[in-house]
Amino acid sequence: MSSAAPRPADQDHLWSVDGHLEDILATVRPLEPIELQLLDAQGCVLVEDVTVPVSLPPFDNSSMDGYAVRVADVAGASEEFPAVLDVVGDVAAGQAELLHVGPGQAARIMTGAPLPPGAETVVPVEWTDGGLGEGPVSGMRARSLAPEGAEGHVHVYRPAEARAHVRAQGSDVRAGDRALDAGTVLGPPQIALLAAIGRGTIRVRPRPRVVVMSTGSELVQPDESLGTGQIYDSNSFALTAAARDAGAIAYRVGAVADDAETLRSTIEDQLVRADLVVTTGGVSVGAYDVVKEALSSVGDEDEPGSGVDFRKLAMQPGKPQGFGTIGPDHTPLLALPGNPVSSYVSFELFVRPAIRTLMGLDDVHRPRTRATLTAKKALTSPKGRRQFLRGTYTDGSVSPVGGAGSHLVAALAQADALIVVPEDVESVEPGTEVEVVLLG
Repeated sequence: MSSAAPRPADQDHLWSVDGHLEDILATVRPLEPIELQLLDAQGCVLVEDVTVPVSLPPFDNSSMDGYAVRVADVAGASEEFPAVLDVVGDVAAGQAELLHVGPGQAARIMTGAPLPPGAETVVPVEWTDGGLGEGPVSGMRARSLAPEGAEGHVHVYRPAEARAHVRAQGSDVRAGDRALDAGTVLGPPQIALLAAIGRGTIRVRPRPRVVVMSTGSELVQPDESLGTGQIYDSNSFALTAAARDAGAIAYRVGAVADDAETLRSTIEDQLVRADLVVTTGGVSVGAYDVVKEALSSVGDEDEPGSGVDFRKLAMQPGKPQGFGTIGPDHTPLLALPGNPVSSYVSFELFVRPAIRTLMGLDDVHRPRTRATLTAKKALTSPKGRRQFLRGTYTDGSVSPVGGAGSHLVAALAQADALIVVPEDVESVEPGTEVEVVLLG
């Protein structure tokens, strides 16, 4: 992890959204690769191409329960004139010693079992009498005598083409093919493929560990009773869930009271399990903005090159922001504002890309598109600020949800997009094409 010494912030200077993000991504580096067991690697990113060591399937096998036969022996078979074949035995999945199927013979075969030598095709059991001499499984009947000396016989009522119901060796992937590319995120299908080709471990970048904490003496945990002037802590739950959604292993820390020493001590205790620390609240200019008080000078003496820089950004919501590195390992820390919408929008714009960068992904941003604004009236935006309004996106159009207030959590819960209003635009009329950040 590299570190960038914070630059002094002019109190009147507004940082651009893009400039702040560039600083973050220039500091955050992908985590070092490790070898993990397959299930432990779920959600991680491959760091190397994976080549298939053995073809899938590794041998010709049956895709049906039925009988392995020679094509000539069932040619012309019908309900009126079935082919009658000697049953020489059973072929089960995983069977090592295989029967040989000769002229006039059939072997009972199970799904996934290897096609025995001599056999050219498989007839499903539904096309036969099941070896019982009582007609097809569907109820039709045929009459025949079993050849003398056979273990049994089977009536086949339909012909089969060569290699019908046979999964060919290598029909999925062949030995030497590339199974997965470096940069692939391992989900259940990818883990299934790795297991199928015999890989028990895989080299990946681990999922980043993200510690999330709220600050504020007014915060109460859900299920507790509210006192005068108190509110429930929603930010730490929202951001922990958002970090997990981004691919991280996230740890939520209970709300920390407005005390700088307590906050500093709590953060130091959490560094042992953190690749990234996210705080919310206490980054503005109020008398109790403890995050600024606790972290403004962290590392200046003991950890050269680390420290947290607090800035004002030309954006709404989310103007106050903090970013830097702390502790002996220069762990990155992002300090977000405390209003619920401000903190969530800030997470999407800054924290999510940082998490995805730690994972080693190339594309770290939410997808963006253009959409037609559908609204009852024009949207207004403060001059010089890039505004991010909540919206719902449907088939090329986007509608605003709720107002611009940064406390409107209910409106946030309905939104699946952010409407972007550029810094130099103060009004957006209905029908105008706008940029949209897709959140889901």
